[in-house]
Amino acid sequence: MAPGPSTAVRRLSSHLRHFTSAAKMSSQFTPRLIGAPNTLDHRVYIEQNGSVVSSFHDIPLFADQNNGIFNMIVEVPRWTNAKMEISKEEPFNPIKQDIKKGRLRFVRNCFPHHGYIWNYGAFPQTWEDPTVTHAETKAKGDNDPLDVCEIGEQVGYVGQVKQVKVLGIMALLDEGETDWKVIVVDVLDPLASKLNDIEDVERHLPGLIRATNEWFRIYKIPDGKGENAFAFSGEAKNKKYATEIIHECHEAWRRLITGESPAKTASYDLSIRNLSIQSSPGYVNRQDPTYTSISPDSRKPPAPIDPSISKWFYISSVQV
Repeated sequence: MAPGPSTAVRRLSSHLRHFTSAAKMSSQFTPRLIGAPNTLDHRVYIEQNGSVVSSFHDIPLFADQNNGIFNMIVEVPRWTNAKMEISKEEPFNPIKQDIKKGRLRFVRNCFPHHGYIWNYGAFPQTWEDPTVTHAETKAKGDNDPLDVCEIGEQVGYVGQVKQVKVLGIMALLDEGETDWKVIVVDVLDPLASKLNDIEDVERHLPGLIRATNEWFRIYKIPDGKGENAFAFSGEAKNKKYATEIIHECHEAWRRLITGESPAKTASYDLSIRNLSIQSSPGYVNRQDPTYTSISPDSRKPPAPIDPSISKWFYISSVQV
């Protein structure tokens, strides 16, 4: 009897299938840019095959559920400082820059980190329910889609939809709320076939998990806040644990989008308008005025930003 293919050959074949599937799915999604970056009016909608869809609700969480491949939306490309995020409140949930006290928010450069140190974004069709206390973190959800740190070598762009594999998760405790950070890698990354669980990250990218913990712990200090805390003593939990959290947050989103928790939509000012989930009270068709009023692509060059955004901050309280 002829021997079967080796483990290495099977892994290569699986990686090539993921590559082909990811390339096909990525080509469906493109950004629609409104206005100039670094302004209050700037928005980035996501189009699927040329038509705007909700980045929160219409893009599927699962790119290939059988093989554990997820869709991730890039909000903040690596090395950049503008705090971009999916707008939960606006119809069809464009990406916009966060605002505090009427001013655009930028993260500071905490030496030796420059801006965000990964492609940072979110999983669509997930929601951290702010009325539910997690059994282990002892804190409620933060009312956001699940945050994602993509650690591959390619620098992404705002509104990019990446296909990723899950490696692990950290639990930041941000102002008393559970703020999960899922660690993933783009399936097209050269290292993707070697990164299959959290211990592989330290083996192939030594220091990255420690840097991730440090970044989240100190990044608010330049703005006058204290260090952030973590559940699990800052430990990054493994792929299995991370996948369970993703499924829990996907189920919370399902309850939200189908109206099983209608009070939550009103209480937390969430838009559930969507084009794909006909059982949802937020379902609309493409003739709906809120949809037809979306502006066409009107991208402009970035507005100038305060030079102080490029300043280094040296944090003396960094733990060694």
